[in-house]
Amino acid sequence: MDVFANFNPVLQMLLVMSMFSILPFMFCCMTSFLRFTIVFSMLKTAMGTQQVPPSIVIIGLSMILTFYTMGGVFQKMYDLGSVPFTKNQDMISTIAEGSKPLKEFMMKQTRESDLAFFVELANKQQPKSPEEITIWQVAPAYILSELKTSFEIGFIVFVPFIVLDLIVANILLALGMFMLSPTIISLPFKLLIFIAVDGWALIVQGLVQSYNT
Repeated sequence: MDVFANFNPVLQMLLVMSMFSILPFMFCCMTSFLRFTIVFSMLKTAMGTQQVPPSIVIIGLSMILTFYTMGGVFQKMYDLGSVPFTKNQDMISTIAEGSKPLKEFMMKQTRESDLAFFVELANKQQPKSPEEITIWQVAPAYILSELKTSFEIGFIVFVPFIVLDLIVANILLALGMFMLSPTIISLPFKLLIFIAVDGWALIVQGLVQSYNT
């Protein structure tokens, strides 16, 4: 960011406007939104409800939970970024200061092995402190760590539903009902058990508590 600090204010504004175009991608990949959407999508697949709940509902729930889990981070980003902008209207300094809480959040969720890989890949000296690591080195490591964590949670969510499918399939096989699809019979039982254990609350609470904020 220091490279662009001495740019003409007009060029800084053009650069910032260009960065706004990738803001949705940053929100999807550099926040807790990534984990929420993956786990909820895998849950829907495991239940076999196809289009229920609709994808727009999953995205909306993921967005709300993202703002809930990262509300403090977003507030810190605004507080730190507003200082240089209020003083000298410097958009580059505003972005540099405002991104620090986001980098800190991502580093708390990132595995050390993933972070070390991308730091070494940058062909730079070993950083002496976390402040020397750039957000562009943290971001891909964070995405890898989130994908791994999301699939681990998704596996745990998948197992009970697969066990129920196997039980129903074996019962139908024993009764000689070869032509009847096991998923059709097991779906009501999946929904019944999921409702009985208050599955949505358990999964949402577990996902929210899984973040180190």
